[in-house]
Amino acid sequence: MTDVTKEAIEAAIKTYIEPTLGRDLMGAACVKGIEIENGQVKVKVVLGFPAKGVMESIKAALVGKIAAVPGVVAAEVDVGWKVAAHSVQKSLKPIDNVKNIIAVASGKGGVGKSTTAVNLALALSAEGARVGILDADIYGPSQPRMLGISGRPESKDGNSLEPMNSYHLQAMSIGFLIDEETPMIWRGPMVTQALEQLLNDTNWADLDYLVIDLPPGTGDTQLTLAQKVPVSGAVIVTTPQDIALLDARKGLKMFQKVEVPVLGIVENMSIHICSKCGHEEHIFGSGGGQSMAEQYGVDLLGSLPLDIHIREETDSGKPTVVAQPESRVTQIYREIARKTAAKLSLQAKDYAAKFPRIVIQNN
Repeated sequence: MTDVTKEAIEAAIKTYIEPTLGRDLMGAACVKGIEIENGQVKVKVVLGFPAKGVMESIKAALVGKIAAVPGVVAAEVDVGWKVAAHSVQKSLKPIDNVKNIIAVASGKGGVGKSTTAVNLALALSAEGARVGILDADIYGPSQPRMLGISGRPESKDGNSLEPMNSYHLQAMSIGFLIDEETPMIWRGPMVTQALEQLLNDTNWADLDYLVIDLPPGTGDTQLTLAQKVPVSGAVIVTTPQDIALLDARKGLKMFQKVEVPVLGIVENMSIHICSKCGHEEHIFGSGGGQSMAEQYGVDLLGSLPLDIHIREETDSGKPTVVAQPESRVTQIYREIARKTAAKLSLQAKDYAAKFPRIVIQNN
């Protein structure tokens, strides 16, 4: 019988390119252990992103690759994940109990950014992560309605707020603190201060990801987030329309200037499928998100259809990912979530939490 070597198993694993990461698991440092005994091989894989939806397919693919190695009698693969904290802007420190902040932004309004943000957060949760969402749109908060949350957040100590909960998401929004029809007639400094307080004075509980739903544009709120909030990565939402793409480019360049990695682009309303006859039509043009991604060297995370159900479900307080968990649209949202988290997992990690804090005392 041929002796099985660790090198042969590693070589076999390298031939499998994991679709979400776009690279092999050895190169991505996801293989954490290889045991070989009498032709029986056990491999431990720890991904850096939640992957409940693809865990079994990864396992099956690796077992097939390893079983094909001469001398292997049996192959066993254990696949899990562990989300690490990733580095943020150089001058900032991560927030307690939040490993990673992902900003969801668009250059202009009306492209479905808030809908994408809430479904992205729910999809990350469905993939197995602990997730929160912060509604940073002070003038037009929409997450309370989209998540079907009413009431006011509690404060146990009089200084900080407890996040509201819906569909396993921790949520905070200025919309929880005011009446739905009350306009926020505030100037810029008050808005940025409110955003900082909502972020820092909420008792987030052990989050892998905090998704921040930004207001459209590149003004005060976005600049505050870029300069004062420790962001691990950003996702840009656009439609294929030239006007939307022009503004989306501004948002992308803003994040690049402040050294926040852009994890990718989501093209929303990419195609309309008629609910009566099934006819497909590119109402807002086609290929805009892909060409923008290629132009700036970032990933196109996914394209979403213009679908009446997406609008109806978020309006009714039960977004698509929870309203129709088996639908094709939910599959796309989950693919986008996995790609976003996988892209982030390849970024530099933050090791500050591993070092003890040095305290100097005068005795």
